[in-house]
Amino acid sequence: MAKHIPIIVLISCLLSGALHAQVLKVEGYFMQDSAKLGERVAYVLRVSYPKEKNIVFADSTFDFSPFVLLEKKSFISSTDEGITLDSAIFFVSNFSLDPQVKLAVPVYEILKYDSLTYYPEEASINLQLTIAEIPQEPIFQPNNVYQPITKDFNYPLLLGILIGSAIMAAVLVFFFGKQLMYRWQLWLEKRRYKRFAKDWEEAQTAFATQPSMEQADALLGLWKAYMEHLNQKPFRDWTTTEIADFLENKEIIKDFRAIELIIYAGKQGGDLPQACTNLLNICTHSYQQKITTSDERN
Repeated sequence: MAKHIPIIVLISCLLSGALHAQVLKVEGYFMQDSAKLGERVAYVLRVSYPKEKNIVFADSTFDFSPFVLLEKKSFISSTDEGITLDSAIFFVSNFSLDPQVKLAVPVYEILKYDSLTYYPEEASINLQLTIAEIPQEPIFQPNNVYQPITKDFNYPLLLGILIGSAIMAAVLVFFFGKQLMYRWQLWLEKRRYKRFAKDWEEAQTAFATQPSMEQADALLGLWKAYMEHLNQKPFRDWTTTEIADFLENKEIIKDFRAIELIIYAGKQGGDLPQACTNLLNICTHSYQQKITTSDERN
């Protein structure tokens, strides 16, 4: 009797394994037969097992190669007559150039101190080519039409130019700032004198053509404004005597009287062209004196 005990134990284990295989079933398959390179495809994994077992699906730590896992979508378990049905969809992409690739994603039974792995049968999917076969001797069509290429604006170069210009400007100001300021002021003064000479010539011509009160007032106003700028004194507020005292030129009184006679008396007196020439000479002399004094200071 003792000789038959190992045989009975062996038969019990085989029956237990057969019963276990019948109650736990794993199934995996693709939802399409073929896919393009890198296309997103769905792989369905289903497992049915006794409800008392603890079954988990593979996750992103599983090696899906040659596929790449994109997403995993799980569903709520359902139990009927003690059998639980679980399912999940794995969205994967194939980057292998093999005509056919296979995949089998496992499930795991968690035990107290260990775990068991169950694989379904391998599911296969065919590679769908999207380009025709390239001929051995490609034929190129000649095309000599110019194709314009848009160029991006070189912002780093612009920034470098701006920084370099700023540094150069700072160096020039540090070493030559005073001289440059003097040259700038001298240029402005010459420009102002040319504009005054042009305005004076126009006002003098208009006054000589029609010696009226308005023309005479405009002529003297132009002269006083420019002399006020050159000397930084209130020429427009001074009387003729105060102007003559400041310039130390008594002859200017006669020139003013010849022009002012038209303003106050409405009649012409004296040599108006000579009076205008004398007043212009005074402005020219004051301008040259200012330029010379500024040059001596620098």
